[in-house]
Amino acid sequence: MTSMSTAQRGIQDQILDTVRTSQEVAIEALQKWTAGVQSVTPSFPKLNLPYTDQLPKPEELVSSAYDFAGQLLAAQRKFAQDVLQATAPLSGKGDEA
Repeated sequence: MTSMSTAQRGIQDQILDTVRTSQEVAIEALQKWTAGVQSVTPSFPKLNLPYTDQLPKPEELVSSAYDFAGQLLAAQRKFAQDVLQATAPLSGKGDEA
């Protein structure tokens, strides 16, 4: 069982490394694109729209969404663990986890 856990951890680490690398490449490309577009676009006058100061900032929206997703994932994890515990007697192994 230990070799399976080690293999699983290795695969997960590789996937996470691949995701991080692809994210870094995407951010670098986005930064270059932004710099290129910014150099050729005219500057627009600042709009004075009512109530815009009351809207959440994009950073706040992202943080809020990920905080919620983390809470949802934690709730789903607890649910899955509770399901395993509730059905453990069917496997004949008791409540080993």
